[in-house]
Parts: sequence; C-alpha cells; structure tokens
Amino acid sequence: MQNIERYVIWNNKGGVGKSTITFHAATRYAELNPDKKVLVIDLCPQANSSMMLLGGGTVGEQHVLNLCTLATPRTVVGYLSTVIANGAGASLPDPLNYLAQINSVNPTIPENLLLLCGDGNLEPMAPAVTGAANAPSLTPTMQPWKWVHQIFREMIASVASKFPENDVTVFIDTNPSFAIYTELAISAGDKLIVPVNADDSSRVATNALFILLHGQTPPHPIYGSWTYAAKAASFGMIVPQIHVIVGNRLTQYEGAAGAFSALSDATADTLYHAYCSTPTYFTNRGISPTNIHDFRETYSVALRDFNTAGVVAAHLGRPLSQLSGGYHPVHGHSIQVNSERVAECQRAVDSLIRMI
Repeated sequence: MQNIERYVIWNNKGGVGKSTITFHAATRYAELNPDKKVLVIDLCPQANSSMMLLGGGTVGEQHVLNLCTLATPRTVVGYLSTVIANGAGASLPDPLNYLAQINSVNPTIPENLLLLCGDGNLEPMAPAVTGAANAPSLTPTMQPWKWVHQIFREMIASVASKFPENDVTVFIDTNPSFAIYTELAISAGDKLIVPVNADDSSRVATNALFILLHGQTPPHPIYGSWTYAAKAASFGMIVPQIHVIVGNRLTQYEGAAGAFSALSDATADTLYHAYCSTPTYFTNRGISPTNIHDFRETYSVALRDFNTAGVVAAHLGRPLSQLSGGYHPVHGHSIQVNSERVAECQRAVDSLIRMI
C-alpha cells in the first residue's frame, strides 16, 4: 500500500533557516530513499528553496523566473490559479504539467526529487485566494473555505496517484507570516518540522505558533471564530502536529544551551509544557517523555555543525554529498570550505533525516 508523508517546514519567526533546511532535508532524503518520490512545494513568495534546488544563485533565480513567466506558470501560482478558476467540483489539472524535474536543469539533484516552484506572485494573488475562500456557500454542500485550503493537500494526492508503485514524501516550504498561502501550506501537511534559534525570540514565536494553529483559550470574543484555528476545527480538518524541532544556527551562541543542545532552555521549557498539557499537538514518537531532558531527546535535533558548508552548498544548489572542500564562488567572493566541515554538516543533516 502506498504511503504518503507530508512535512511542513514552518515557524512564524523569520530568519530561522526554513528554506535552507528544506533544501538540505529534501535533497538528502531523496538521496537516501531512491525508491521514493520526493516532492518539494515552495509556498514562500521569496521562492528561495526553489532557487537553491534549480541551481542556486543567479542560475537558480533565472530558472525560477523562466517557470514563473510561462503562459501558464509551472509554479504554485499557476496551479492555484487554474484550480480556483475551474471552480469547486471541477476535475483537478494534471499536476505533472506544473512540476519541474529538477535533475534536468541541476544534475546534482537526485532524479526522484520533483518541485512545485515558488512564485513571487503569491503575494499579489493573496487577496483573490482569500476572496475565493470567503465566498458564500451557494449550496449546503459547498464549503469554499475548506475547498481552497485543501487545494495543495488534494494536489499531493493527485501527484501520488501518478506514481502508484512509489511511496511519496513531501516537504513544504513556507513564509513566516500567517498569510492565506501559509494557511494553505499548513493545511496540506500532517507533520511540522519547526526550525528555531537558540534565543528567547524563538520562545515567543513558539507561543504564537500554538495560538495560530490551535487557537487561544478563551477565544477572542470578536474575531475568535474567524481564525484559522477555529475554521479548521469547524470543518474537521487535519492540523499538522509538531514532529521535530530543529535548532539551527547555533554556532553563533556560547554555552551548553546554545552550542550543544537543539533548544535554548526557555524554548525547551515552553515546548515541554505544551507537550505536557496537550500531547496531541505533537506526533506520537512511541515513547512519552516524562521530563524535559527526554523531551529534548525525543523531539529535537541540533544542527550545530550546520555552518558555512551548508550555506555554500545551498547557494550553489548542490547537495552536501556533491560539495568538495576548497574555494567556492559566493556572491563574487571566493569562500573556503573545509572538507571536514562538509562532513560535519552532512552528519548534522543526517541526524535530522533520522528523526524524519
């Protein structure tokens, strides 16, 4: 029986490395699982993970632009526009007409990795998507809000039907803002990969994350019923559970909490208390942590060696397995990468893949 795994890389805090983690997690996962189809859906208007996958730097940027400027863009905007224009109940367009076979333009990427490219037009398109979601129900069975929010979830099922002999794993890149396109990304996933920094701002963002996904108690008396959390609950939709918390960019911090743990003490404390009060916010990992140390071991992973090598590899659009030591061009500069650091970075990414 075919298995479909859907991971959303999201935190409502910017600058935590969502796109870079998406690039490395998807490419390494595809390398280690050649019999699976791996799909990246880039629902961030900046399209950074798409640029990385399509060659990195100006090369990747040009490939993204080429896909965005087709008569029918082979991007998230092209697919979303077509589905909304066709209307609820219409047959879904063939998803393969919108996916990029990355390996054809970037041969360092595994052949089994496909991309639904990001598109800067997601931002100006957002009001139209919101309008379609908030349209009145013309019949009792129509649910425009639910239909729009599940467009990419349905697309994933459509893609999987094209490859019945393969399991499918999906990585969805997101924007930190909880805009309509981020709501669609969240609605498409089952499990959350949550990148954090080892600082208190990540603790604050974590509190907000739970409110955005699950609502606050008590709900706001005026707009509480209009929130994503309230709407998703009313339609019985799946809200993804936290599967792994990724401590990223930790080498800039000193001390045990920063350099040797995935989470700062404050962030870990906030997440552990959320787990204790509502364990269903988290995926079932087979064991139930009874203290904060076990919680860290069960749900978090540190990318403390995710250093210059990881950034250079992403900029070049090259998986770590394809990055050699030496000097590499980055934005007009020649950056030296030590082969030992590449190996350390690879081990850090592999630790994340084992958690997936």
